[in-house]
Amino acid sequence: MSTPDPNEMLCVGAIAGAFGVKGETRLKSFCADPEAIADYAPLTDETGKKTFTVKILRPVKGGFAAMLGGISTREQAEKLRGLRLFAPRHRMPDLPDDEFYHFDLIGIDVYDTGGEKLGEVTTVADYGGGDFIEVKLLKKGKLLLVPFTQENVPTVDLTAGRVVIDPPEDAAEPEE
Repeated sequence: MSTPDPNEMLCVGAIAGAFGVKGETRLKSFCADPEAIADYAPLTDETGKKTFTVKILRPVKGGFAAMLGGISTREQAEKLRGLRLFAPRHRMPDLPDDEFYHFDLIGIDVYDTGGEKLGEVTTVADYGGGDFIEVKLLKKGKLLLVPFTQENVPTVDLTAGRVVIDPPEDAAEPEE
């Protein structure tokens, strides 16, 4: 199996640890419909070298109890703690024109509301208080974290390859 193109793989979940004694895992889904994660199987690790079928057993606190193909003991399941699971982009459902996957924003140019290019998106992440867009600034290569809200990110134009941000005054700004 060849290494998958990282631009074609989407992180759809992660293993939070073992659940039970028969190889079940605690699976955290990053999908809009959390149970849909099983629809995108087989899933792989980031390298594409390990592949897993997925069977959702039941909801549990923090995700689902799930069986992954090839995992039959608690010890095997525990070794997978923290493993991020990926699916090829072509298995994802098509989205309406006004929606996008966060993944689509990585590497896109970022402008301020005055039209000045500020940098590019390096990631979209949820640090527990909602999504943030992380921008690598052209000047000094530092990072700026901006809450990913309509107010702070008023424009996402994938066709033009640009995002417009209007960060709040208290945005995590780079040190000068």
